[in-house]
Amino acid sequence: MIAITDYGAGNLHSIRRALIRLGLDVRVIDSPRPLDGAEAVVVPGDGAFGPAAARLRALGFEERIRAHVRSGRPFLGICLGMQLLFDASEEDGNHVGLGVLGGRVVRLPASVKIPHMGWNRLRIVRPSPLLEGVEDGAYVYFVHSYHAVPADPALVAATAEYGGAIAAVVGGDNVWATQFHPEKSGAVGARILANFARWAVGAGAPGR
Repeated sequence: MIAITDYGAGNLHSIRRALIRLGLDVRVIDSPRPLDGAEAVVVPGDGAFGPAAARLRALGFEERIRAHVRSGRPFLGICLGMQLLFDASEEDGNHVGLGVLGGRVVRLPASVKIPHMGWNRLRIVRPSPLLEGVEDGAYVYFVHSYHAVPADPALVAATAEYGGAIAAVVGGDNVWATQFHPEKSGAVGARILANFARWAVGAGAPGR
């Protein structure tokens, strides 16, 4: 079972439908207990970092997500779900994240239009299970005003250019995340989600 966390941050049903199309057993959960039995966890989201982090904690997701990560089971964060993995965010103040990955979330440069909304090319800088078969320069869809700056640059697997190089895919081991929305990124996004399906549960999803 793939668990998609519902913590009031929106954008749940498009990722749910995309994963169901790959033949996966998917559940949207609004309480943390089902995470104990999940083969993989997806934390999607759009919205503001501070309220989202507070809601995760209020619902009891924080420690269950950390326990899932420690167990070695696959984890995928999308957009805000990626940002929440980091130590802190400067969005509307200073807010503490999950601390799964070291680094901070900062506002996009003032030199570019904010929010960043549209298609941008990926520059792949190192291998990731999410990016198998994805060509360097492939276009994916972004909607965000803040971006993560990992403490360890080696966490970054792909970047996109928007007022400078921003982290577009980050992670390692069993934890991976995208700043863009694969479920809104056409054939390239479908490939990324199919990669996730095979990596997470060996579901034999199409697209390879």
